[in-house]
Amino acid sequence: MDKMGFSSNEPILSTYANDYLYKWSELKALIKVGIINSNTMTAFAGFWLALFYTGASLSQYWHVLLVTLVGTAFVIAGGCVINNYYDRDIDQVMKRTNKRPTVTGSIELSHVLIIGVSLSVVGILILSLASVQTATFGVIGWFSYVVLYTMWSKRRYTINTAIGSLSGAVPPLIGWSAVDPNLHVIAWILFLLIFIWQTPHFLAIAMKKVDDYRDANIPMLPVVHGFDITKRQMIVYVVCLLPIPFLLHELGFIFVLLGTILNIGWLALAIKGLFTSDNKKWSNQMFVYSLLYLTAIFFSMIIITLPGNLL
Repeated sequence: MDKMGFSSNEPILSTYANDYLYKWSELKALIKVGIINSNTMTAFAGFWLALFYTGASLSQYWHVLLVTLVGTAFVIAGGCVINNYYDRDIDQVMKRTNKRPTVTGSIELSHVLIIGVSLSVVGILILSLASVQTATFGVIGWFSYVVLYTMWSKRRYTINTAIGSLSGAVPPLIGWSAVDPNLHVIAWILFLLIFIWQTPHFLAIAMKKVDDYRDANIPMLPVVHGFDITKRQMIVYVVCLLPIPFLLHELGFIFVLLGTILNIGWLALAIKGLFTSDNKKWSNQMFVYSLLYLTAIFFSMIIITLPGNLL
């Protein structure tokens, strides 16, 4: 003990704590926590609506829900880690990614690959505890992101965004299949909703970071064909969302009204882009709106069906 009554070990403990927090922050960057959160949310929504449409209750399936969400999170984390490992050469060129552990070397590349593969395999095994079908959808989502998007299309084609959207649209199917193997048409509508939503969302990012993508020689649509065509593409995809609330009319009038208002608002903002010269500001508005849109849509689904699922 020193004169003030504090242990001389405290600086050592503080160093260990800081080191732990640093490593944890590096790991979070590696697994892309934001992507995990959004995808587990949509997997939960698929699970939740499956309970609603099958007349089951959460009390019957809470353990399956736990397995499904943990397995989904692990699979997504594994895919993201492998994506970081594979993209380390282009990540060092882009300002938004040049601080990732795979670029700075704060985590050894061999360890990164082991982490990615381990998370992926463990995630699939956990999903298999829900059902083989659920695990299969996990494999499809992982394959779409790691192989079809990261390794094949991202560096070759402007449609890489649409191809990458396949993986992001799979989580509701993972969640639904854990409850009901006979996938209701609503499960596929959820798949369609997220598939369509992702293109304007990621094109907004591509416009915001167009210089990064150009420097890394990634053929994103605004890099290859410019902003005008990109804006028109975004409008087309937002228009394709207009029928979705009506296809989900069984959730009630309030949901249809909310979904329609959100769609009209997004369409108005998308059309506004045709008449603006401040493309960076507008693309950021589109990006933020897309996040609010997805959150509002899926939380409203959950809240509307809450009473029935808890009984």
